[in-house]
Amino acid sequence: MHILYLSHYFTPENNAPAARVHALGREWVRRGHEVTVVTCAPNVPSGVVYEGYRNRLWQEEWIDGIRTIRVWTFLAANAGTVRRTVSFLSYFAAASAAAPFVRRPDVVIATSPQFFAGWAGVPAHWAHRVPFVLEIRDIWPESITAVGAMRRGVAVRALEGLERALYRAADRIVAVGEGYKEQLVARGVPAGKIDVVTNGVDPDLFYPRDPDPAVRDRWGLGQDAFVVVFAGTIGMASGLDVALRAARRLRERGRGDIAFLLVGDGAVRGELEAAARAQSLDNVVFTGMVARDRLPDVLAAADACLVHFKRRDIFTTILPSKLFEDAAMAKPILLGFEGHAAALVREADCGICFTPEDDEALAAAAERLAADPDEARRLGENGRRYVLEHFDRRTLANDYLAILERVCENAQ
Repeated sequence: MHILYLSHYFTPENNAPAARVHALGREWVRRGHEVTVVTCAPNVPSGVVYEGYRNRLWQEEWIDGIRTIRVWTFLAANAGTVRRTVSFLSYFAAASAAAPFVRRPDVVIATSPQFFAGWAGVPAHWAHRVPFVLEIRDIWPESITAVGAMRRGVAVRALEGLERALYRAADRIVAVGEGYKEQLVARGVPAGKIDVVTNGVDPDLFYPRDPDPAVRDRWGLGQDAFVVVFAGTIGMASGLDVALRAARRLRERGRGDIAFLLVGDGAVRGELEAAARAQSLDNVVFTGMVARDRLPDVLAAADACLVHFKRRDIFTTILPSKLFEDAAMAKPILLGFEGHAAALVREADCGICFTPEDDEALAAAAERLAADPDEARRLGENGRRYVLEHFDRRTLANDYLAILERVCENAQ
């Protein structure tokens, strides 16, 4: 097959959508298929184009056998609403204009987030008269109202109308978790139209290794400290002020041996970093962006990994991709999620679940694991076993491929 994949985000960006599209596309190419990705110049999260790239109307490169077409978009940092919305719309326009000039595919996939990237699949599907698979990684606009990025009103109601129309336009919907499928069915999408292919882990990249002392030295962390690492987007949904509050509690208890290392960037990183400085929280360290191929070395230096979102009903449906990567590194998980993610961690017996935004519970969980290294090791080993059995991206890519083949067969 020739698979046309429309995604606003793609490698070398290292957020979850970029990693998923890259991993799936690479595996499909290995299996003899042709994959074309239409994306933009890499710029997440700062809105500044990465070194070696330019923001042009059309540029091409090959990445792991994937033909990668980068189109011009209005660049915006991962903060604010208006500029990001313009950026999203510019990708929709540019990808819609570019898709007809791509050699005719057998199927079009368009992935969210963001919402308008999903809509880019509609004109591409019309232009080539091939099936359209919509990939749902987020429920828009509910997820943006949940974190306060937009208030309910005329604009949100209009987006909800577009949301329903997009679901109808797709020939097939692939959701990244059962929770998302439940949300879609609640919105009137027939259950028989939806498949689930979760996020997963690349076992060739994320595997246990001896920690490099230089990693801790680089960020001023003691070799004997118990280090909790959060690695991901430091955005509005992440609710990482909980780490600052937990760090303050630990400091007040005299637990200077426990530290939080927050790896990544996002809309609220600057605000959190300023708050940590104002409170003299030297047990909270921010790294900024870390290249994806260097991330396993950072995780190897962790004693435990934090996975956390704000306490919102919409987030109970999420299986965060960082959970799989952290577990594959054989690290115990401190999970601030409810719903599906918490059920997974309990089933795998790979970490400690706490109520999102509960800083006392987070501090207590960190203290518990710091006091019991054998238990931390057991939880980490359980997690690695579980994710390799259930969330190996190579297996998931094969499952997804079977869905695409059925879609194409049904269209004939």
